[in-house]
Amino acid sequence: MSETPIRLHSVAGSRSFRVLWLLYELGLEPEVISYDIAKGDLRNPEFLGLSPAGRVPVLEIGGQVLFESGAIVEYLAETHPEAGLAPGPGEEERAQYLTWLHYAETVGVLIQNLNLQQVFLPDPAMRSPTVIGIEVKRLAISLKPLEQVFGPQDYLLRRGFSAADTMMGFTLEAARHYVHFDRFPNLSAYKDRIEVRPAYQRALEAEGLQKFYDREFYDVPEA
Repeated sequence: MSETPIRLHSVAGSRSFRVLWLLYELGLEPEVISYDIAKGDLRNPEFLGLSPAGRVPVLEIGGQVLFESGAIVEYLAETHPEAGLAPGPGEEERAQYLTWLHYAETVGVLIQNLNLQQVFLPDPAMRSPTVIGIEVKRLAISLKPLEQVFGPQDYLLRRGFSAADTMMGFTLEAARHYVHFDRFPNLSAYKDRIEVRPAYQRALEAEGLQKFYDREFYDVPEA
């Protein structure tokens, strides 16, 4: 009997990249089902039956449907302990692993706020330079602890690459559109390290081109 296929419901350039990257790190071969936000794909009833909030990623695996990227990453890492990508309960660096895994969403929410202002509002006149300026500063502040971590070590954990890096790696790719990374040399070196990983490159190729950002960097607009 054939194995149940793994299906990842994805939008290129979104949080679904975290999951796709981790799947390849684990040696799993998902079917990638792509959606286009601009066409309203995430609002169709069939997709809403999988994701109540109409958001990606959604992962169908082993007869289960999972949504929320952080939960999916935790699930995949803990159900594949042989890969060694997540310290288990009682193991050294377990607390640090969970902290950084979820800190990626602290950073991600700031990026989401900036995406709304700079990318998704249909009329530039609706943007608030004040709000954008504040969010950029908050994003830069949130990156400072990471800059300190990557001074003495290569990855979020001293033991090496983990599933927490797949959460944070995607987040940093989005952050570079709003914060100049020349201010964060350790963070820049970390970004270079993760982006040459074969699984990262495979995920980029499989996901396709993102359609969110139409420029490399978004300056704070003048008031």
